[in-house]
Amino acid sequence: MSDRKIIDLESGWDFMKKGISKLKDLLEGQTEAQFNAEEYMMLYTTIYNMCTQKPPHDYSAQLYERYREAFNEYINATVLPALREKRDEFMLGELVRRWENHKLMVRWLSRFFNYLDRYYISRHSLSPLKDVGLLCFQALVYTEVKRVIKDAALSLVEKERDGEQVDRSLLKKVIEIFVEIGNGDLNDYDKDFEAFLLKATASFYSRKAAVWIQEDSCPEYMLKAEDCLKHEKERVGHYLHPSSEEKLLREAENQILAQYEQQLLDKEHSGCHALLQDDKTDDLSRMFRLFNRVPNGLQPVSEIFRKHIENEGMELVKQAENAATAKKDSSKMKDGSSSTEQFFVKSIIELHDKYLQYVTECFLNSSLFHKAVKEAFEVFCNKAIAGSTSAELLASFCDNLLKKGGSEKLNDEGIEETLEKVVRLLAYISDKDLFSEFYRKRLSRRLLFDKSANDDHERSILTKLKQQFGAQFTSKMEGMVTDMQLAREHQTRFEEWLSENPGKKPGIDLTVTVLTTGFWPHYKFIELALPEEMANSVEVFKEFYEFITKHRKLTWIYPLGMCHVQGHFPSKPIELILSTFQAATLLLFNTDEKLSYEEIKERLNLPEEDVSRLLHSLSCAKYKILLKEPAGKTIATTDTFQFNEKFTDKMRRIKVPLPPMDEKKKVVEDVDKDRRYAIDAAIVRTMKSRKALAHQQLVLEVVQQLSRMFKPDFKVIKKRVEDLIAREYLERDADNPNLFRYLA
Repeated sequence: MSDRKIIDLESGWDFMKKGISKLKDLLEGQTEAQFNAEEYMMLYTTIYNMCTQKPPHDYSAQLYERYREAFNEYINATVLPALREKRDEFMLGELVRRWENHKLMVRWLSRFFNYLDRYYISRHSLSPLKDVGLLCFQALVYTEVKRVIKDAALSLVEKERDGEQVDRSLLKKVIEIFVEIGNGDLNDYDKDFEAFLLKATASFYSRKAAVWIQEDSCPEYMLKAEDCLKHEKERVGHYLHPSSEEKLLREAENQILAQYEQQLLDKEHSGCHALLQDDKTDDLSRMFRLFNRVPNGLQPVSEIFRKHIENEGMELVKQAENAATAKKDSSKMKDGSSSTEQFFVKSIIELHDKYLQYVTECFLNSSLFHKAVKEAFEVFCNKAIAGSTSAELLASFCDNLLKKGGSEKLNDEGIEETLEKVVRLLAYISDKDLFSEFYRKRLSRRLLFDKSANDDHERSILTKLKQQFGAQFTSKMEGMVTDMQLAREHQTRFEEWLSENPGKKPGIDLTVTVLTTGFWPHYKFIELALPEEMANSVEVFKEFYEFITKHRKLTWIYPLGMCHVQGHFPSKPIELILSTFQAATLLLFNTDEKLSYEEIKERLNLPEEDVSRLLHSLSCAKYKILLKEPAGKTIATTDTFQFNEKFTDKMRRIKVPLPPMDEKKKVVEDVDKDRRYAIDAAIVRTMKSRKALAHQQLVLEVVQQLSRMFKPDFKVIKKRVEDLIAREYLERDADNPNLFRYLA
């Protein structure tokens, strides 16, 4: 096999130059004749042969250099002159064309010189042919024109921002050059274009915002802001690199929103407060969307929201207070709570519904706005109305909702929904233990006097309270409801026992409700001297109860009893519904025509205050079943009483009311006592686990433990600590009087 003919450098390069010339003509549009397969193979083979000849005829190094020179020569002779004679958009168009041509030239030439890439370049760790081609353009063209094209491109962006139509596809291609010139690295794009774009964006929106804030209302300003941000986002999609989106929007947001937030929110007649005042939910949603984009941008909005709710709530408090004062004597309802206060609770519930809906729909359930609602409601929900605490008002509202004949005419679903809302409001009340006690008192009245409209609703609210505040909160109330069920069963068994023992008939129809002491509110035990008719029936029930249970003691709570007594009046018989005390009083007049105050007191064995209330209800109030001497509206210990034979009424059955007792004072006293025990327990619990603790730390831990049910007073905690020291549960440190130690 004969040796291959040596190709020397110059003759081989002359052949390659012809191919390069044809490529240039193709790029310049001077010929349309493409390279055929034979031409391509000849050019490739020439390079291959010149690189595979034995030294000194291996021209790989020289060809690598001449490859670079071919680009430089073309750029200097053709590309740069063409670019230098054009301006603005025309220059951008020329640059895009030249860049596309350059990439084409790189692709073809790197194919012809491909053998260099495969062996020489990899062996000597040199830049690949493709990179060399790009570096030539970067060094000669990009370096010269980058500032000019950046200015021209930014000018087009600004025109578009001002509403002019621009050639987006041209812009996209120009910006792609900034990206592609880095060959996978965005450094050139970032420093040569994006940095200037961000500066121009800040400047543009700074100018715009300064005008809008003076001329536009808050909603108009926000519409423009939202529109601009939307367009900036679209701009990235149309021609900028995706990496610019966040930075670009941040610049715009900073200038349009962050710089003017407070001014915008405080705008008179159209700022955040006005939008809340006028229920502009769409604008509030937009405000949330916009300021959610700014770091801490929602904080001022939520603060205005909190203040607004607080003001509205305080206004309701003020209105209720004024109305309650005006109607103090005239608008009392049967249960002692005024319609004004019922209306106040309803208004608070409506206010809560309204602003929770705002939080859900306008503020996308943001925890910041939930917190604002909570803080605002905690302020006015803990205000007293006409001397009644919110805890009492809520308990009273529930009572009105759940008792027969309450003023709220709602269907089952409406009652359930309202109960749910009351429980939610209760979360804002600091004295939850006070609510619990008031609620228990009213629940006991509903259950004992058969005033409860629906057992399911009674159980339902207890379930809701239990879920919200724990089993301990409702254990006694649940016990009361269960007790009533057991009491009904006892009554059924009593009636069965009576039918089995005919000789034990009590003489009157008797219904007894047996309760468990620990569940029910504390009721005063009074040893009433029962009239014979009643005493006999009580003895019969005692015998029955001892028969069915062992070692259980019955305590009779007469003040809670009710009696139906048949009054035989000359005009017509009237059925009287009375308390046990009232009935016992009237039965005395079956045997005596006239009795003095002192005689009645002695015969009934009752305290003076109870006797006065009883006699007042029977002789001075609406129904004068007894006649008093001397006549008058107050009871004196010197008065005498007799049966009023002339008494009559249009009804055949009447209920004779007793003047209501002030239960509130008793409830508050009971709660205060329970609180002292709770504080003692919390102090001992804390000290037992810590052994030694400073005064301030102890107070903080006790407050933290108890705040779920009530806010303990610091002075009371201090008193309880002193008491526990006296009872030798704790001691003061000998060297530091502010340090306490637990005594095991």
